[in-house]
This record gives sequence, C-alpha cells and structure tokens, in this order.
Amino acid sequence: MARTSRLILKIWFRLITSMLFFMLIPHKSTATEHHPVGSHKSAAISKLDPPTIRDSANAELQKMLEKRIAALHLTKAVKDKRLAVALVDVTNPSTPKMAQMNGDEMMYAASLPKIAILLAAFERIAEGKLPLNNNLRKTMTDMIRHSSNKAATEVLHKVGGKYINTLLSSPKYRLYDPMHNGGLWVGKEYGSGKAYQRDPLHHLSHGATATQVARYYYLLETGQLVSPKYSSEMKNILSKPSISHKFVKGLQTEYPDVEMYRKSGTWRQWHADSALIEHDGHRYIAVALANDPHGGEWLKKIICEMDEIIVATHASDANVASADAAVSLVFAEPQPSSSSEHLM
Repeated sequence: MARTSRLILKIWFRLITSMLFFMLIPHKSTATEHHPVGSHKSAAISKLDPPTIRDSANAELQKMLEKRIAALHLTKAVKDKRLAVALVDVTNPSTPKMAQMNGDEMMYAASLPKIAILLAAFERIAEGKLPLNNNLRKTMTDMIRHSSNKAATEVLHKVGGKYINTLLSSPKYRLYDPMHNGGLWVGKEYGSGKAYQRDPLHHLSHGATATQVARYYYLLETGQLVSPKYSSEMKNILSKPSISHKFVKGLQTEYPDVEMYRKSGTWRQWHADSALIEHDGHRYIAVALANDPHGGEWLKKIICEMDEIIVATHASDANVASADAAVSLVFAEPQPSSSSEHLM
C-alpha cells in the first residue's frame, strides 16, 4: 500500500508540473511584420527564416506588463494614448518575446530619432560615401550619448535629410511603415528652422512608435543593421549614456553595473526613452513614449517594472525546469527488487 501511495503522489506531482509548464509556454500572435530584405543576419539567427518581434507576441509577458502599468496607475494614460510602451525579451535572440501597449501609436519623440541618423550614417559609410574617421565617430558619439543637437545636425547634413527617411521607409528596414501607422522619422534639423519633410501620416518632424523603435534595437542586437560589423560599431556608440534621467536614473540607482545601450528624448511635455539592456544574465529591449509633464517620472518607474518582469519571467522558467528535472530523477529511480519488497 505504501508503495502504491508513493507512486500515486509521484504521478500527481508530474501531472501538476506538466500543467504549469504548458501554462508558461509563449503564445504567438497572428500579427505579421515585414522581414528586412537584404540585411545581414548574425550567426545566432537563422538565415532562412529570421524571427520578427511582431510575430513574437507573448501572452504571459503581455499580462505581466499590463498588470505593472496598472499598478503604476498609468492605465488611463495608455487608454488616452498618452503613453506607449514596448518590452522585448531577447535573452535568446532567436526566440524573442514581445509585449506592448499602444505599440503602433506614433508620437513626437524629440531626440530619440537621432538613432535613425546614426543608421543612415553607417549606411553611407558602408556605401563608401562617408569616411569613418575619429572625427566622425566622435561627432556621432556626441549626438547619441550627450544628445548634442549641433552634432546631430552636422551628421544629418553629411548623410542627407531626405535620404534618412527614404532609408527608414525602404523594404530593407521598414522602420517607417504606413501599414503599421508609421514609425521612426526625422524631418527637421535639431535646432531652429522649419521642417523639411514631415511624416506623411501624422505630420511630425521627429516621430517614433514604440514597436518600430524596439525593432531597431532587435535588428541592432542581431547584426541586421547595415552589417554585423557596423551593428557592433553602432552598439558601442549607444553604450555608456551620459545623461542620467528616465531609464538610466531608474535602473542605475539600484543596479549601477547594468549595461545600457540607449537613446532618450525630451521636449516640453514629450518624454521618450529606449534601450537595449543587459542585466543579471538577461537581455531585453525597453521603449516608452509619453505625452505628459510627468512623463520623465513615469519612465523612471516603468523601466524598474520592466526589469522586474524580465527577472521574474526567467525565475519562473528556471523553477519549472528544476521541478521537471526533479520529477525525471524520481521516475528514473530503480524499482526495488522482489526480495526488498518482501523485507518491507
């Protein structure tokens, strides 16, 4: 009887563990996204069928993000379309997991779209039309790390303003895509003067959507922006942010050693931040756009919640794996011999 009872308990334990495992399996969205054409794939990504973050919507991650946004009392801001966020777990870049709220809502993004100027500059470098020397590298670094408007305008003039938006809209990247309500756009110098080319859907001079910015960082992380070599160069320029506010202030206060590859933006009540973050063995992309005087404080709190989501997600995965391994060991135990049964 004792042996039968133990066997029943083992079966129930394995059944419950299996149910928990299947509950945590990511659910794919049916949404579609254009694949970049002619881009270089990193070794970690399948050259035949690279994943897209739009095809990688994860129900569990989405539920956690919505719960955290509600806990910050920002659900109304999302409903009013004054806040857009995107979170992509790229710890394993070949199987990204995404959650977003207002991901395709295009908003004024101030200096954040300087990342588009950076991309265009490296495309020109790859074409042999712009020399990558120490002076240009320093100017691009000032544009990103220090958000220098003077440096951004200088680089913009070197690559050509309309070239930037042509590149963003191209089949190669589709970082601005009318099928998804726009995306990254640079239609004005960073300084005084009129816009030379506002985006055709919303008439913004410097715009972005959270999902398209997240795609930018995913392409960067997987070596698909220009080439693996130049993706690495761009990632280096995006490292070591010097402006300590929003995402940086939110995370580095508690985790000073966190690695961030980041670009933010601020103008009047518009606040934007975006980053590829490496923390505690995990990697994720975080983007937030806000239209509110308190948006900077929102973003400082949002990034801490996003970080906790990623940590919790991987802790859950580890617990399930450990439980499943323990069950396997139990069932691998040798059965007692008939003589030992007799002695019991």
